[in-house]
Amino acid sequence: METIHGGAAAVSGGPNGVVSSATTDATPMDTTTTSNDPKEKLDQVINSIQKTLGTLHQLYLTVSSFNVASQLPLLQRLNSLVLELDNMSKLSENCNVEIPMEVLNLIDDGKNPDEYTRDVLNSCIAKNQITKGKADAFKSFRKHLLEELDQSFPDEVESYRDMRSASAAESKRLALAQSNLPNGDVKVKSEM
Repeated sequence: METIHGGAAAVSGGPNGVVSSATTDATPMDTTTTSNDPKEKLDQVINSIQKTLGTLHQLYLTVSSFNVASQLPLLQRLNSLVLELDNMSKLSENCNVEIPMEVLNLIDDGKNPDEYTRDVLNSCIAKNQITKGKADAFKSFRKHLLEELDQSFPDEVESYRDMRSASAAESKRLALAQSNLPNGDVKVKSEM
């Protein structure tokens, strides 16, 4: 699976032109507060993207109704856009986000990226059902094999079942001992 890395890999506006959290602020977001929380870093990039989209929308409105009097606001908005794009670039360096190429291709085709999520989920469900069917077939085969072996070699099968139950009991005891320790180490008591 091919992916794009980085927080500001792609920016796509909606078809209805709606922009949320638009601000007229020309100052970029403060990048001096560094956080180790990846969610907070991603939220900062998302906020910067929203501010950039707002600035682009304002720039579009200014250009579409341009006259001599709107030259200064146009320059201010262009400067604001450059500052926010620089800020977005700096913020995205702190984010490690992987975006599958299929999602970007869907966005380029004008489709909803949730389709990709739905397709991946449906594929996982189908593969899970196939794997479950194989596991059920092996269980059925094991049961049938033990029944056949029990008829031909009853003493050996009884010995096998005893060893199997002892092994299962030991595995259960080890799992309980491991779950009781806070660091996950296995504590085994010597039996002498």
